[in-house]
Parts: sequence; C-alpha cells; structure tokens
Amino acid sequence: MKKFILTLAVTSLFLSSIANADVDKEALKKKLSERMPSLTVEGINPSPIKGLYEILVGADIYYVSEDGRYLVQGRMFDLVDKKDLTEEKLAVAKAKLINTVSADQMITFKAPMQKYVISIFTDIDCGYCRKLHSEIDQYMAEGITINYLFFPRAGVNSDSYKKAVSVWCADDRNAALTASKSGSNPPPEKTCENPVDEHMALGDALGVRGTPMMISPKGMVYPGYMPAKKLAEALSQENK
Repeated sequence: MKKFILTLAVTSLFLSSIANADVDKEALKKKLSERMPSLTVEGINPSPIKGLYEILVGADIYYVSEDGRYLVQGRMFDLVDKKDLTEEKLAVAKAKLINTVSADQMITFKAPMQKYVISIFTDIDCGYCRKLHSEIDQYMAEGITINYLFFPRAGVNSDSYKKAVSVWCADDRNAALTASKSGSNPPPEKTCENPVDEHMALGDALGVRGTPMMISPKGMVYPGYMPAKKLAEALSQENK
C-alpha cells in the first residue's frame, strides 16, 4: 500500500506538468487496441490526476497515460477526503453489468414485502451457499428478494454444473433448487436451453472468486455468507 501511494504521488507530480487538454479518446483507444489487443476498452474518462486517464474494461478500472504508453493497475485514493475513488467507479461498472440480467434469466425468491434486492452467485455444492439458502425465509422476512445466478466453481461439465442445468430445466426451478441444495432430493439430470454459461461468464467479469457472492443493484459486493439481519443492515446503509 505504501509503495503504491508513493508511486501514485510521484506519478501525480510528473503528470501535473502536462497540459490539461482533453485527450483524443478515439486515438488513445486505438493505441491501446494496438498495444494490448486482448483489452476491450468500453470507456475512457479523465481521472483526478492530470494527464492520467481512467479506462473501463468490463468491471475493471485501469489508468493510462494520455500517450497510451503507461498502464497503471491499482487503486486511486483521495487522501484528503479519505475515499477509494477506484471502488466508487468499480461499483458503477458492476451495477451496469448485473442490472443487464433480465428477471427471466435468474431464479428469484421474492420477499412478500420487498425492501431490497440482492443478486447471489451460487454453487449448489458450496457449503455456505447451502447454509444461506437454508435460511431463505429469514432473508425474505427482512424484505430481501434474492435473485440467484449459477457459478459452479468446478467449471463446465462438473457435477455442480450439471446440477445447475438440471435445476434450471426443472418444472419448478425454485423447488428444484431448494431440493438440490438440501442434498436429499436432487432433481433428475436434465438438459435444456439455459443461462448457466452466461452466469459463469458474468461472474468472471465481476470478479467472482468464491461463492456465495452477493451484489446489490448499486454494484456493492458482499462476499461470502452474511446472516439475514446483517445483510439487511448493510443494504439499508447502502440505500441511505
């Protein structure tokens, strides 16, 4: 952290001498494409540091010099206002991605008196995912509607993946998911058109490394298991 902040400070002093003219974004995007063909730049905006530009790649934020030569990967902090500026922008990017998923592409457990919505990447065979789902009534009692997306950690064609597909293809997806997570009555193996691969690709883009991973409509991430009341408190604070 100290090394990164020192580097950022030195970079800031150097770049502050550069004229504060807006960069030709298309030219910069072209340079980045030529130098890093695997990088798909979705947006370019000025950063708080003169001469350093923020680039959006999926749900990731990087910083690049206006000549497209130097790329900085890391967090940008405002030491006066005590804010992580990168995290704020990441939340916006993540919100944009998660909110593109339509309701019919998720399995929803809707709270009778909805106050909040949370999307959860889940693995049927994950212990803490099962614990969370065993308390689904507690979440809904707190007014939390849960949208499930599948993220079988063992990958495509694993047993967990096949279970996810079977649940999706069941006549009653909610009941099949509950049965499968209980481990007592998994649904028979079925195949049909399903969004499991798309869920996994989205999870990768959002940086899912473990399950459960919860993400709010505002792009705030809550990794791991969180009891219903604690999650409701966090969502309440987020929505103030």
